[in-house]
Amino acid sequence: MPALTTEFSYWKAVLAGIAEPGVKIFDFVPKARQTPERTLQVVSAWKGIESILADIIERFELNKGRCLEFGVEHGYSTAALSCYFESVTGVDTFLGDVHTRDNRDLYAETSSSLSNFDNIQLVRSDYREWTAKDDSFYDLIHVDIVHTYADTFACGQWSAMHSKCVLFHDTESFPTVKQAVTDIARKMRKRFYNFKESNGLGILI
Repeated sequence: MPALTTEFSYWKAVLAGIAEPGVKIFDFVPKARQTPERTLQVVSAWKGIESILADIIERFELNKGRCLEFGVEHGYSTAALSCYFESVTGVDTFLGDVHTRDNRDLYAETSSSLSNFDNIQLVRSDYREWTAKDDSFYDLIHVDIVHTYADTFACGQWSAMHSKCVLFHDTESFPTVKQAVTDIARKMRKRFYNFKESNGLGILI
């Protein structure tokens, strides 16, 4: 069941959206599934999504150079993305948030788990600190941070301006995330695809 929220920014966006043009959400149905050549053996709500990455890259004709990820946690998605991109930068505080179940300091553990992945760089940083100093462009950005509307919108809008394609995890389990992706799609004139499995993956292209 989707998580309920009392976040003011979310309900304000919902009400404002009534007067705005509707955003069509296209179902993303993978044409094929492919298991990456390497994955991490850790518990992750992202499991299943790794099998559609190759299809996303091919369908939307993405280059495979640079990938940026906001929200690494145990590194499952980071490892999967590294199978398809020359370099992956993972940005996270590694201290958890109000929506994570594990609030230990995960930096050392995750760094160790990903130590054999030569094309991954981990950076301990809040997304706001990172976006304030980075003006470069990426082939794909993955957003899986604290699932508030305000944070997802802020991080997601920056990501939509700095990449061809943005992925957002938890569009099915958090209405706040889905609303933020909808509003970014409207504002940035992006097409919104949604994969309903594995708690939902929003794809803005």
